[in-house]
Amino acid sequence: MAASPEVKIEASKLSVEKKTTLTDNELNELAIATEDAIRDGIGFNWLTPPMRETIESYWRGVLMVPTRDLFVARLDNVIAGSIQLLRPSKSKETSAFAANIEAHFVAPWARGHGLAPMLLAAAEHEAAKEGFAVINLSVRETQSRALEVYRTHGYAEWGTMPYYEFVNASMVSGHYFYKKLEPISNLI
Repeated sequence: MAASPEVKIEASKLSVEKKTTLTDNELNELAIATEDAIRDGIGFNWLTPPMRETIESYWRGVLMVPTRDLFVARLDNVIAGSIQLLRPSKSKETSAFAANIEAHFVAPWARGHGLAPMLLAAAEHEAAKEGFAVINLSVRETQSRALEVYRTHGYAEWGTMPYYEFVNASMVSGHYFYKKLEPISNLI
């Protein structure tokens, strides 16, 4: 009996990085991942992907806002998702302790590798490093995987809003979460 050939399965390469600029190739990859996520119902407040130049303008705009940090996730060196960390404006003295998370997504073709928690951890670490004590976020009720990620990573759900978004001719509820952080500056 002949020996079976050895099958070698390579693990996927995963990474997350903070971006202050995007190359043309990175912008294209991020736009593709965004389009795929929109088609799968993730949103970005779009029901169908807009023109490519609109998506590219959106991402260029994100990089221009000084109160936003963009983190991207890569699967085998291809951008597959993102998360944004939003700091409060200087005029919000009473809520200066809290940051927000927006646009947290992983393209459908890259799910199941752990990129969503990696993105979340990167945003949390940055927020803690900057001295924020709380992270707030909200998510549409139809995004069951996102709800699971937040609940299993220490986010407390504090409310539901029945009129969160209007999707496919009906109202969709939204869930609101927060997580208490220990600012890194307090740990040193």
